[in-house]
Amino acid sequence: MLGSIELPDCVYSKDPIFITPISPTPNHSLYLSNLDDQKFLRFSIKYLYLFTKSINLDRLKSSLSRVLVDYYPLAGRLRTCPENNQKLQVDCNGEGAIFAEAFLDLTADELLVVSNKPDKSWRKLLYKVEATSFLDIPPLVVQVTNLGCGGMILCTAINHCLCDGIGTAQFLHAWAHFTKDPTGSLPITPFHSRHVLRSRDPPQITSIHSAFTKIPLDIQNSQFGLNLHQYLQSQPNTPASITFSQSQILHLKRQCSPSVKSTSFEVLASHTWRCWVKSLDLPSSIKVKLLFSVNIRKAVKPELPEGYYGNGFVLGCAEAPVKHVVNGNLQDTVKLVQNAKSELTSGSIKSVVDLLEDKTVKTDLSASLVISQWSRLSLEKVDFGEGKPIQMGPLTSDIYCLFLPSVGEFDAVRVLVSMPESVVKKFEYYMTELWDVKDINGDIIKGHLQFENPKMISA
Repeated sequence: MLGSIELPDCVYSKDPIFITPISPTPNHSLYLSNLDDQKFLRFSIKYLYLFTKSINLDRLKSSLSRVLVDYYPLAGRLRTCPENNQKLQVDCNGEGAIFAEAFLDLTADELLVVSNKPDKSWRKLLYKVEATSFLDIPPLVVQVTNLGCGGMILCTAINHCLCDGIGTAQFLHAWAHFTKDPTGSLPITPFHSRHVLRSRDPPQITSIHSAFTKIPLDIQNSQFGLNLHQYLQSQPNTPASITFSQSQILHLKRQCSPSVKSTSFEVLASHTWRCWVKSLDLPSSIKVKLLFSVNIRKAVKPELPEGYYGNGFVLGCAEAPVKHVVNGNLQDTVKLVQNAKSELTSGSIKSVVDLLEDKTVKTDLSASLVISQWSRLSLEKVDFGEGKPIQMGPLTSDIYCLFLPSVGEFDAVRVLVSMPESVVKKFEYYMTELWDVKDINGDIIKGHLQFENPKMISA
């Protein structure tokens, strides 16, 4: 059994190969919308799947080659537009995805024990492409790592500029579909064009969008000498992972008035934000933000077509001074999140698209917690023919917060975020402080003590 989460090196018996589409695909430049090519999204979404039984590698390669016919932009390469080097497009040239094979002398059970808190060593499970810039990395990189027990790890890196979470899930399910049924047809046909989210000419910015800023990040909150984002990135970070069962989420909801109906996401996001702010012991008067992704596929008019796998989300933004977040009740924070969601009308969404035509506009990360919800994407149900995974999640933990599915626990949500080592226990304590808490009706919500009193923990 592993004594720590530090993983040994993978053994590569052969060099990685390129998997190209099995038949000819369109050769053209694919326009990316302003939501696609934000600097905030210029990275790859890295998924990790742990299976107890390995899938035949030849079958995986063959099905990947087949699915890349339908998702041919993932076999292309990112480029800057000739007329604007701040704008990205996809050169759909069929060069292919990278596919690497490796071996790791560990068992699936050993990895499962420590997989809730992946550290930087887990990056060894995905082949590192040597590239001079982000644009030189293929949009799709895959590594299959066979384990000593006969199990398998599948890691994928999918460029966020091409797909959002819904889009990546759609692609992974399509790949799994062809692995199980090579002659079948896809249940959802991918919609490639991004022109449905083209900005207007001239831009019509009709709303205030507090998730964005044009002020350089290094002078945000300069009156306090604070750039929280830079501070968090500079610290030794460790992941916090807390799983909330369906009943525990219901307990959180009961702390709100019956007149305040909240979704599971709204109440858990509000609770997480409050605990995050509280644990960091920030100056009481500075403003902090909660940024969270909101699916706009049905919200924008006209609606995005079925099968749209590009970035079909915008960031909702709840904002308040630290003292209001920390000293207010959960219900007040839920209302902030709900108000942020209600502001994302079709008109304001189009205004965001127009705002991002200005490439000096940036997502304001200076004093923000960013939450991305993976728990409603059916990512944990991807089945390549040998059963569903026993674990799925990100390859590594990040300072961005992820809401993940908990495999085998219906409607449970795993909250994963990295924080400075000095405050992570305090954060976990606040997150699990559920005992003898009265809800709005005066009923007692029983919990259990998992961590020492935060007053005894050094900030």
